[in-house]
Amino acid sequence: MKNARATKVLIPCRLSYAHVWEPSTNPDGTPGKYNVCLLIPKKDVKTLAKIDKAIKAAIAEGKSKLANSKGVVPKNIKTPLRDADEEGIEDEAYEGMMFMNATSNRKPDIVDRHVEKIIDRDEVYSGCYCNVSVNFYAFSVDVNKGIAAGLGNIQKVKDGERLAGGSSAADDFDVLDDDDTDEDIF
Repeated sequence: MKNARATKVLIPCRLSYAHVWEPSTNPDGTPGKYNVCLLIPKKDVKTLAKIDKAIKAAIAEGKSKLANSKGVVPKNIKTPLRDADEEGIEDEAYEGMMFMNATSNRKPDIVDRHVEKIIDRDEVYSGCYCNVSVNFYAFSVDVNKGIAAGLGNIQKVKDGERLAGGSSAADDFDVLDDDDTDEDIF
């Protein structure tokens, strides 16, 4: 990975709940952040080990934010990587997967396999396979402390079945003949 840091990882994954073209919307209607859920197969031990190493580096780097009054970082701080099976997520796409949410205030650069910018928003969607750069960092907000995943840039690798009802018009509708009357249609 270019521009390597101990807390930064390139994650091959499948995208879910992808808000990468526009930020998501907060419950009050204001713009939120760009965010995506990354699905990582449990069998990809190489990537999971890199993520674990980067999270440990973020803990060490953010010790001042995470440590208790005795200067010790608790062993049970919040981390972004979770097991979908243990969480009881009943979604076929999440079976056998680890997952994490990555967010950013900045719009990610989105490129293809040749590192050419993708402009067509239909090209990157929930369900496609990508490489995603993620930077792990410590946070401390009120009583909540932990490690978060910062969304970097996205490289689309290949298409996949769309998730969350992303059917196309061709999947939903039959072709109508120009000779069909209203009685034939309704």
